[in-house]
Amino acid sequence: MRILFLGDLVGRSGRDAVTEALPGLRRDLALDCVVVNAENASHGFGLAPDMARALLAAGADAITLGNHAWDRKEIIPYIEQEPRLLRPLNYPPGTPGRGVAEIPLRDGRKVLVMNAMGRLFMDALDDPFRGVQQALLPHRMGAGGTVAAAILDFHAEASSEKLAMGHSFDGRLSLVVGTHTHTPSADHQVLPGGTAYMTDAGMCGDYDSVIGMEKGGAALRFWKKVPGERLAPAEGAATICGLFVETDVTTGLARRAEPLRLGGRLSQAMPA
Repeated sequence: MRILFLGDLVGRSGRDAVTEALPGLRRDLALDCVVVNAENASHGFGLAPDMARALLAAGADAITLGNHAWDRKEIIPYIEQEPRLLRPLNYPPGTPGRGVAEIPLRDGRKVLVMNAMGRLFMDALDDPFRGVQQALLPHRMGAGGTVAAAILDFHAEASSEKLAMGHSFDGRLSLVVGTHTHTPSADHQVLPGGTAYMTDAGMCGDYDSVIGMEKGGAALRFWKKVPGERLAPAEGAATICGLFVETDVTTGLARRAEPLRLGGRLSQAMPA
């Protein structure tokens, strides 16, 4: 199975770049599954239902969120009715939506997609490690299993927490990929047990910015240490950043993991 995970979409620049490129990427890379983190898609804060619909129509099989999940209030009724839109599974019981789903693919197979949020330098949510462990209990990957592959978007600040998650579930997930920092890490790899890993997939947005936001206002906050105007996304050409993973059909584990960087300012990288 060929999987593409795309990091945080930021603002119109990121949205437009991904919706325009995704049909071609699906074709050229022969993708079976595409997962997109879109928690910053709406002017940098949250996701609106019409934007989610556009991403799904463009070719995303599932959309994940994070700490900005509820910034657009109209997403609450929508997330209840759209099983392909996931928020972190370690929000308290009773939170709208879901953090784990079996996503049906175009060829009839199913992929388990999970979204969890870290706790180090983040909100004090429930334990993401035990949450992921609980979510995995009913499932087995590969031929004859309940799902062909299993993917975790771990939305977290600390690289140590992300690495701990990757190693904790090495051999039990096809992919553990980090989001949230908006900066692509260079540690893409297949862990010893067969789980593809990358500390942060980066963002899909304008890199002539401060993590996707207009750089003047963002920098001024560090200089003056007082609140300023609401930050606005940078609107230059976006770099689409993510991770490509190919899995073994028998086991569901990863055979290779390669970065994708397309367009914009960063050096380009396209999986073979």
